[in-house]
This record gives sequence, structure tokens and C-alpha cells, in this order.
Amino acid sequence: MIRTFHYRRFHRRLAVIVGVQLLFWTVSGFYFAWSDLDEIHGDHHRTPRPTIAIAAHWISPSTIPLPVGVERIESLDTVDILGEPHYRVRWQEPDGGRRVILASVMDGQVRGELTREEAVAMARASFLPEAPVAGVSRLDVGDVGSHHEYRGGSLPAWQVRFDHSSGTRIYVAAAAGTVATHRNAGWRVFDFLWMLHTLDFQGRDDINNPVLRALSVLAVTVVVSGFLLWAVTIPRLRRNR
Repeated sequence: MIRTFHYRRFHRRLAVIVGVQLLFWTVSGFYFAWSDLDEIHGDHHRTPRPTIAIAAHWISPSTIPLPVGVERIESLDTVDILGEPHYRVRWQEPDGGRRVILASVMDGQVRGELTREEAVAMARASFLPEAPVAGVSRLDVGDVGSHHEYRGGSLPAWQVRFDHSSGTRIYVAAAAGTVATHRNAGWRVFDFLWMLHTLDFQGRDDINNPVLRALSVLAVTVVVSGFLLWAVTIPRLRRNR
């Protein structure tokens, strides 16, 4: 039978190992519970997305000149590019890659990716506060890693940084023709704490990763061993009175 001394030492050492992560879970959970997700997403600084009214003189999407070999599309929708509606067509290439093109609803003419100037104009229109642009960068596949705040977004894209207390950066998808997302300082804190909460140090959202599973088992073990230690020691304390 395990002696109480050895059992206490096992519980203390295990508690030290798991205690740091329990602190991270508690602090991050506290932040999540007291955060406004609309502010984290930057919705309070975002202008409403423009609606697009369908007109009778729009051409049929079937007249859009797709590249040779495209037999099936994945999606078709409309986007507003600085007041001008465009069809957006997506499809998958034989090699698994995905393509997207933008075509005018007036004549079906395919246009190129958003220019730097267009991206800045769309970012300004999407951001409610009056703030100067602090910088603009183009992002391609090699520029966005698993820890980047724009991970998973449509590429290429333009990053438009604003000189504002919120630390807002707006990402405009160059090929897709839309403002993809807003990122601010609050979102970055949330993202860091979410990483500590899920223990997914790559994509952040894998809650089935082995590190999280192992530490969750150890955390339960600490709690159970603590109750067992209490059950073992309480009768002895009573006898010593």
C-alpha cells in the first residue's frame, strides 16, 4: 500500500507540473468571459457591408469567359468593388488548387486583381474611424505562416495598417475582391490566450491535439488525487484531536 508521505509527494509534484497550465486556462478563460467578441472582431469599427441591388441589364453569368478546361464551378456570387458590382466565380483546378476571377456584371469582362490603390480605398471605406494609413503591404503564399494573424485567408492580399489606438490592420483579398477581415490589438491578445488555452501552437483551433489531451488527463488526475489525499488524511486528523 502506498504510504501517505509518498502519496503527498506525488500529488505535490504533479500539481506543480499542471499548475502553470491551470493558471493559463483560468486567466485565458477569464479574459474570454469578460471580452466583447464584437470588439475583438473589430465590428464596432467596421462599416456595414454594402448591399447590391440586382438590375435587369446585368448579363447572364453563363457568358463569363472561363479558362479552357473549367467544366464545373464551386460558387458564384456578387461583390461590390468601390461601387461597381462584379460576379465572383470560384472553381477548383485539377491539381487541387482553387482559382477565382472577377467579372463585370455589365459586360462580363474579367478584371485583374485589386491594385494597391483600390485595396487602400476599400480598407478606408471599411474602417469607421478617421485615421491615416500607416503602411501597406502585399501578402503572398510565402508571407503568411501558421502563426500569422491572416492565416487561412484568401491570398494574395493587401495588408492596410492604420495609425489608430486600436492597432487595426485590414486585409483585403486581392483576387477575391473583398475586405477579408479586420485585426486589432484586442484580437491579438485573444489569439495568444486562445493558443495557451487550446495548446495548439500551429493553427490554434485543434482541440484534439495530444498536448491538450495529456494535460487535461493530468489535470483531472491532480483533482482526483487531491480528493483521495483528503479522504486519507481526514480520519488521521480526527484521531489526533
